[in-house]
Amino acid sequence: MPNDVVRVLIADDHPLFRSGIRALLVADPATDIAGEATTGEEAIELATALQPDVVLMDIQMPGINGIEATRRIMQNSPQIRILIITMFEDDRSVFSAMRAGARGYVLKGSTPDAILRAIQAVGTGEAIFSPEIATRMLDFFGALRPAAFPNALPELTEREREILGLIAQGQGNVAIANRFVLSPKTVANHVSSIFNKLQVADRAQAMLRAREAGLGQD
Repeated sequence: MPNDVVRVLIADDHPLFRSGIRALLVADPATDIAGEATTGEEAIELATALQPDVVLMDIQMPGINGIEATRRIMQNSPQIRILIITMFEDDRSVFSAMRAGARGYVLKGSTPDAILRAIQAVGTGEAIFSPEIATRMLDFFGALRPAAFPNALPELTEREREILGLIAQGQGNVAIANRFVLSPKTVANHVSSIFNKLQVADRAQAMLRAREAGLGQD
């Protein structure tokens, strides 16, 4: 199996949905099915035993729900990445999932290609949200901070603040590199410096810090 294949644990209690996701992943050479869980408890147990790259996690499952299962998996195996896939798009579910440690949040109504892109992005350490969810996040933080403070995050350089603002808008390293006519490696170095200075672990946390500081409003 190629080293860049993403091993996915499917956690969902609906047989038809699992069957559809199973078929989608089997047809994609860049993904491999590590296992399937039908409850939150099974998701926790299988994640610990199988150590997948990504857990595709539903929120509403029998017993322990997907958000609590996410929290427990993160406590036991913080290197595993959780991608929430659900029908719920309310603010409470979105931010509860992020606080629990989820790296992404997509809706079950997303296209198969969008779901595969989300799995690959989360599998490589990116944070990703479906357009509907990203819009909610921007609206939410925009209401909290209508404009950036002049001295927001003074520990960052001006270029780092610019890059963080684009991260807050959901842009990846390649898009940022194209925007500033930089190499992807240079952007990756800037992103690493931002994470270190802000003491955040990933893009999702950096996005939250940026929005709290009023960056990424444009």
